[in-house]
Amino acid sequence: MQKRSKKKNEEISQLLESKKEEIQSGKLVVYLLDECHLVWKDVLGYLWNFIKERLKEGKNPSELPERTLVKIENEKERKTYYGALNLVGKEFILAPYKAGKVENTVDFLKKLIQSNPGRKILIIWDGASYHSGEEMIKFLTEQNQGLCPEDWQITCHKFARYAPEENPVEAIWLQLKNFLRRFYWLAKNFRVVKRLFEFFAKFQLFNTNSPKSDYRSLIPLNPP
Repeated sequence: MQKRSKKKNEEISQLLESKKEEIQSGKLVVYLLDECHLVWKDVLGYLWNFIKERLKEGKNPSELPERTLVKIENEKERKTYYGALNLVGKEFILAPYKAGKVENTVDFLKKLIQSNPGRKILIIWDGASYHSGEEMIKFLTEQNQGLCPEDWQITCHKFARYAPEENPVEAIWLQLKNFLRRFYWLAKNFRVVKRLFEFFAKFQLFNTNSPKSDYRSLIPLNPP
């Protein structure tokens, strides 16, 4: 598994090195992409753990601060977020969807294209099922029709299989969820949880230089 990840990282590094001039000039934008599935039940778990700790301390649950009381509506409620990290500019684009589906992936890629008029885009992501399929092939074919591979509007490249630690966006999701844990007492309902998550992402309250996956090690470039 480690050999496979190492080989894949070498492939990505070689690919980025071959595109170095285009990336530095701004003609090509590289995004690391991933999805996060935020589940209300998971957030509730943070609260129950807090209450259990108070019980261990001999406190009566009814005497807990009012801010710890949460209205349980549907613990299975969930929201999927697509996130794309600009490898050079450090820009992080977040978009909410009902689920991880091919049609949503295509829609998110369209948003990235719209955000980068006149630029080519290189996507690096994992092998999730909603990153492929007939609809995805159709979309890529339409975008790149009549162009040679070097001039494609959008190109997709995969990280190593079963190696989420190789994708820096995974580290971003973890940091954002840790923020939710720290501010669990604000989570009166799932609507608030989503707002908090989006707030933390919008203002980039995370470290992109994760020691587990330093994205800069994938590309020996200086920002343009």
